[in-house]
Amino acid sequence: MSIVVRTLSDQTYEIVRGRILTGAMAPGAAVRQDTIAGELGVSKIPLREALSRLEQDGLLSSYPNRGYVVRPASTEEAAEVFALRLKLEPGAAADAARKAGPVDHARAEAALAALEAELSKPGGDHVTFNHAFHMSLVQPGGHITVQLVERLQILSERYVRIHLEPLGRDERASREHRQILDAWKAGDGATVEALVAEHIQGTLDDLRQQLAG
Repeated sequence: MSIVVRTLSDQTYEIVRGRILTGAMAPGAAVRQDTIAGELGVSKIPLREALSRLEQDGLLSSYPNRGYVVRPASTEEAAEVFALRLKLEPGAAADAARKAGPVDHARAEAALAALEAELSKPGGDHVTFNHAFHMSLVQPGGHITVQLVERLQILSERYVRIHLEPLGRDERASREHRQILDAWKAGDGATVEALVAEHIQGTLDDLRQQLAG
């Protein structure tokens, strides 16, 4: 049995990240470090470490003499991130499908079940679980590819939340995820590649309309 030790910085990162992704910290809002440190009972050191990580994740921007500000979502950023996902993720998932075994299949099934459970909850953390499901589809592939897909998933998270806001989007996403997973477990790389590309492109098309409004 492994023991996972979560530092104060890790815990602070998760809490602030959650606030940004749920909209509790609005785009463009200044990050009030004294207030957050007081609320969480942490010193400035772990808080600054957490904020630095969130800036790397694309969720915050830092400015001299102003500190950190929550980055607004933009059509340009969404287009860039999802275009990169389109170039990498469909092929990576297809390659992983051809390599995956029973343990990988069980892990991906569990990830999808967990995501669907979150989608059924009011205020569920569907962003984190969506991330985990998509990563389960590339995990059996090459190590460097997995790292690159992971980075793009992190950059996508705020846009996944925006995309799933309209009524009915979660049902559509669940249908598409199930189709992808069935093909993935069957080792049908060509179908996986096509379905993942369609899934990502559909999300980007929706986001362009949402963010333009």
